[in-house]
Amino acid sequence: MLRPVVRNICIALMIALSTAVVAQPKEQFVPMALFRIGPLSSIGTSIFAGMIDYFTLVNERDGGVYGHKLVWEECEFEYKPDRGMECYERLKGRVPTGMPFFAPNNTPMSYGLTERVVQDKVPLIMIGIGRADAADGRVFPWAFPLMTTYQSGNAAMVRFIAKREGGVDKLKTKKIAFVYHDTAFGKEELPILEVQQKKYGFELVKVPIAPPGAEQQSQWLKIRQEKPDWIIMRTLGVMTVSAIKAAQRIGFPRERMISGWWSGTDDDVVAAGDAAKGYISTALTADGRDAPLVQELFKRYYSGGPKKGNHPDAKMIGTSNYNAGVTHAIVKVEAIRLAMERFGKKPVTGEQVRWALEHLNIDDKRLRELGASGLMQPLRTSCADHEGGGAVRIHQWDGAKWVALEDWFKGDPALVRPVLEEAAAAYAKDKGITPRDCSKES
Repeated sequence: MLRPVVRNICIALMIALSTAVVAQPKEQFVPMALFRIGPLSSIGTSIFAGMIDYFTLVNERDGGVYGHKLVWEECEFEYKPDRGMECYERLKGRVPTGMPFFAPNNTPMSYGLTERVVQDKVPLIMIGIGRADAADGRVFPWAFPLMTTYQSGNAAMVRFIAKREGGVDKLKTKKIAFVYHDTAFGKEELPILEVQQKKYGFELVKVPIAPPGAEQQSQWLKIRQEKPDWIIMRTLGVMTVSAIKAAQRIGFPRERMISGWWSGTDDDVVAAGDAAKGYISTALTADGRDAPLVQELFKRYYSGGPKKGNHPDAKMIGTSNYNAGVTHAIVKVEAIRLAMERFGKKPVTGEQVRWALEHLNIDDKRLRELGASGLMQPLRTSCADHEGGGAVRIHQWDGAKWVALEDWFKGDPALVRPVLEEAAAAYAKDKGITPRDCSKES
């Protein structure tokens, strides 16, 4: 009979082995911190369904990446940063090669992990979320705010407003209200808005809303008094829905409300009902099932016979959040594929994937090959540029679906990049970091 101490050690080892992912020689581990429980569960359910469906497709249709099946372990963090940090620690030692990357899907987590991933040599993938100054890869070699940062998206919104008004010179006579989540998430766009205000001369009215934001009476009284020409939305979940309904109550035209991608999900506009008709939003992916890849996922996993997909509601396939999950998965798989091409067709490490993330070139040709042409913008990164895209789609809710207004619309890179570089330089100075010389990188 085992002694108590030895028995306890054996039990602990058995539990650890039963919960760990044991990657085989022909498998590539993919960590997955997700939120399908909590205040943003409807968003997370769609995003991660799209992501897992694509991983499953790569395994079943293609046999994995260079013959290596993707294996993943889910860690639910309920969109709570502290639990997300626990997921990071839990997943990073699951396989001998370590995590090829980690995607926090949460801005506070992105900031909290910035230094830790450098020590652990794990690339931090932040698609449409996270710290924007990491676009400067000279200072942040391990962090990747891919596709479009919040600042680039905001610049695109102001440029769109200028286009609707007849040119940037017309902004001098305009008043723009910024309705925002009164947290670090909501305030992150204020610096770029203030730079734009100074450059273009519009009047900026700041309207903060404390989360969760279901009650907004005083804020919309202020908007009624200020009479802005446009409203830029930077809200989340119930706050977005309440704001859209409040705009209807005071008679503010939704055709003059434009939001970032997290304030313009299908969940938001459906929940807002008739009040959302005319509402405008930016997006990082095309909406709908037009892309051949989305059609294939729907046909394979959601139509004709028992549902095999990961979303509980087949009607949500092709919505903005589902499609976002698919594109997130595309970027991750393409990074793994490129790393395998460079370092041998075997399971890859974080250091190898970091190299790949600085050499991505998902161009129009590759998007056509993936069946994703039009679904996402082309993405090309470098040592210095960890954003790689910088464009958004702009679409409008017609009461039943999103209708495209602008296809891959860029803001003002010449204005945004110096702001991001200034923030990165301040971080480097504070942390004693010497920026990399990208001319010496290969």
